[in-house]
Amino acid sequence: MAEAVADAIDDSSHLLVQAGTGTGKSLGYLVPALAHGERVVVATATLALQRQLVERDLPRTVDALHPLLRRRPEFAMLKGRSNYLCLHRLHEGVPQDEEEGLFDQFEAAAPTSKLGQDLLRMRDWADETETGDRDDLTPGVSDRAWSQISVSSRECLGASKCAYGAECFAEMARERAKLSEVVVTNHALLAIDAIEGAPVLPQHEVLIVDEAHELVSRVTGVATGELTPGQVNRAVRRAAKLINEKAADQLQTAAEGFERLMELALPSRLEEIPEDLGYALMALRDACRTVISGIGATRDKSVQDEDAVRKQALASVESVHDVAERITNGSEWDVVWYERHDRFGASLRVAPMSVSGLLREKLFADRSVVLTSATLKLGGDFNGVGASLGLAPEGTEGEDVPQWKGIDVGSPFDYPKQGILYVAKHLARPARDGDRTDMLDELTELIQSAGGRTLGLFSSMRAAQLAAEELRSRIPEFPILLQGEETLGELIKKFAADPKTCLFGTLSLWQGVDVPGPSCQLVVMDKIPFPRPDDPLMSARQKAVEDAGGNGFMAVAATHAALLMAQGAGRLVRASGDRGVVAVLDQRLATARYGSYLKASLPDFWYTTDRNQVRRSLAAIDAAAKKAEAEAEATAE
Repeated sequence: MAEAVADAIDDSSHLLVQAGTGTGKSLGYLVPALAHGERVVVATATLALQRQLVERDLPRTVDALHPLLRRRPEFAMLKGRSNYLCLHRLHEGVPQDEEEGLFDQFEAAAPTSKLGQDLLRMRDWADETETGDRDDLTPGVSDRAWSQISVSSRECLGASKCAYGAECFAEMARERAKLSEVVVTNHALLAIDAIEGAPVLPQHEVLIVDEAHELVSRVTGVATGELTPGQVNRAVRRAAKLINEKAADQLQTAAEGFERLMELALPSRLEEIPEDLGYALMALRDACRTVISGIGATRDKSVQDEDAVRKQALASVESVHDVAERITNGSEWDVVWYERHDRFGASLRVAPMSVSGLLREKLFADRSVVLTSATLKLGGDFNGVGASLGLAPEGTEGEDVPQWKGIDVGSPFDYPKQGILYVAKHLARPARDGDRTDMLDELTELIQSAGGRTLGLFSSMRAAQLAAEELRSRIPEFPILLQGEETLGELIKKFAADPKTCLFGTLSLWQGVDVPGPSCQLVVMDKIPFPRPDDPLMSARQKAVEDAGGNGFMAVAATHAALLMAQGAGRLVRASGDRGVVAVLDQRLATARYGSYLKASLPDFWYTTDRNQVRRSLAAIDAAAKKAEAEAEATAE
């Protein structure tokens, strides 16, 4: 892997590397990148990997290479502005929507409340921290608490205008990044840097994207706009004191019209914007434009720290304007849909049909890019993931076609000996929201054979809840933890601590659980995780492929499922001593035409559909684990 990365950097070409868990892939790219001597940006999807790179992998690599390089490359972490404590907010207060000026959030919060306690703890932490980085605050605080002492990039006054600009934590992080040879950041900041055209990352010659299977969804998230009545009304309140009465009335009227329409039952995907909604959005866009032009022309000396209040109001109004304008412009490359949540109310969302063109243009144009993950090779090759990134099939020649190659560097694990892939071929084909008593019977027997030790990956939260409820009454001797009942960190800690315990959940568990050892010896998938048929974005993408003459199901739905299944199956073997079973309780993996494509995306486990053989194997693995646990206890005594 290191040699392939070095070659790609030397050739200014691009590389996709599939490197299994335990490969040491961070060293596989850090060593050649540091040895090359040019500035490198490393973008990851998770905080855990960012911390691992900055606190463990980079210091060790720099030390190891120092005698050969005769220099010690500097490295730094850089995040979006809202991840850093804002000293202006801390000392001057928070703009209040309902009243003029700023208010002291520390005085306003009841000291006995959780929010009040968190605010006081953050104020003390502000005197000690050297970074102001939210992730250095332990224990962490809620988003609501953090918002009291942070600002977005749009709300920031700017270092030159802010009284605390010289001490600003976000600005200091940027300066450290400019002076560093390696900058560690996240996919979201990389997307903002690429999409918005305003550079937030320092100039760099090499880009390494780790956890690259997540990149498309993170870029899509950054490029997605949302409009809600609450957001619009907040913009009205924030702007009201800073504009003339006519502009304020225009914005208020437009906001009321938009809110009225959002209370109606709109179709999920809006292939065409209903006429009434179109007029309401245009009125909102025009009113926002008037406010943006006039904000600040009206000065109000009674407003405390008016510059900060105006900046926050402007940020709110601009956000509403941009989304309203984007939806009314009606690009054929955008998907617009309506959502209603019991908790959050109604919202309009707009997202790009695809980010592949954007990535091809912005990511691969001026630098060498290395993308790596344990799951990039789907269905036996890299072309599916390549296409989602805007890359033509491997080996395609052309003047404006980015040149790339894909390599699979394998895994340190012996998958055929360490794991079994079991497909419950005898179960009835799963129907959407149908009764799956046979699946629950199968799951019960598998958990009993395994002695607990089960990670249950479900295609929906509802399915996970139903299974947990049912199995808690069927097999009370095996505790069932359910995602959402406690924080994810606490659940994983409990799951790892007690081998008899099972953990059930949905999306974040498919990718976020790292529990080596005997606590996780059975990974169960209730069914193939295709996107929901009513998912507006996925269905629009599928239709677009079909309209272009392609196979929309394979390009979108099957690729989505293959990626998730590969990630889910990767939860089983996390160390060389791990043994166990990945059980897929969906006969389609064995019977459907696309089953071979999905199986080819998974680790090379030994494959069977024999339920009795799997039960015997699980019982043997459980017995071996119990024996090892007993021997360890005896040794400890």
